Amino acid sequence: MDERYMLEAIEEAKKAELMDEVPIGCVIVKGDKIIARAHNLREHCQQAAAHAEMLAIQKACEVTGSWRLEGCTVYVTLEPCPMCSGAMIQSRIEKVVYGAKDPKGGCIESCMHMYEHKGFNHYPQFVGSICEEECGELLREFFRKKRNKKSSESK
Repeated sequence: MDERYMLEAIEEAKKAELMDEVPIGCVIVKGDKIIARAHNLREHCQQAAAHAEMLAIQKACEVTGSWRLEGCTVYVTLEPCPMCSGAMIQSRIEKVVYGAKDPKGGCIESCMHMYEHKGFNHYPQFVGSICEEECGELLREFFRKKRNKKSSESK
């Protein structure tokens, strides 16, 4: 089941890439239904908080009519950063499923273990490395193209 929804998040990531955004996608599921979808829009909106997860959480809150997203699962193509991990705690997300690990910013298992830090009033369950290779390859290819473009422009 996790793979099925991660493939939906990957489709969102591809939408971001078409907009020349870092290809990160997210879907939020409640029951067996996707209630929110989003992709990275930081460059488009020129807003630091326009991460796929933040935008999807906002949409899910609108759909449910509540800031409490109890019973919801987030599927995201990259391990969430501290802001997004924190928003998932604050919104009472039940479970977080992510694809590629983020050794430079991931706060579930890579840079820190936010969901194991003592003191929060809620701790989402989490599963990492779902469709990890496909999620990681989207990011590697995106940045490879960026570097190649920059290199050819400087010649």
